[in-house]
Amino acid sequence: MKPLSRMVALALGRYGPAALATRLLALWKLLRHPATPWPAKAVAALVLVYVASPIDLIPDFIPVIGMLDDLVLVPLGVALAVRLTPAPLWQHCLSQAHASTEKLPRWFWAGALVVLVWAALLGLMIRWLIG
Repeated sequence: MKPLSRMVALALGRYGPAALATRLLALWKLLRHPATPWPAKAVAALVLVYVASPIDLIPDFIPVIGMLDDLVLVPLGVALAVRLTPAPLWQHCLSQAHASTEKLPRWFWAGALVVLVWAALLGLMIRWLIG
């Protein structure tokens, strides 16, 4: 298994955070590609929903730690999706993302879904505490 720093470097690419948007667009293309294995599709979907989510695991207003989840979890998710994808397929999606002028779609339903899941978890926790 690759060390954590190598996986983050693989996810971010040579150019750092500026290349992350291209990698996310490549994940979107990978998610929609019919030859993508289902584990890679599942990881790509989770990463994209997390990026689109209005709720973070650790709120951004907490100094340092709040931004850490975005700086670590997203690149690690991208790296995991890359690792689960055959190399030629990933290179194809990445080259399409580099050549494309499109942006990631806005997923209002993904944000709503995340808010509903957090609300349900909060409700279950309150029910467990009370009952």
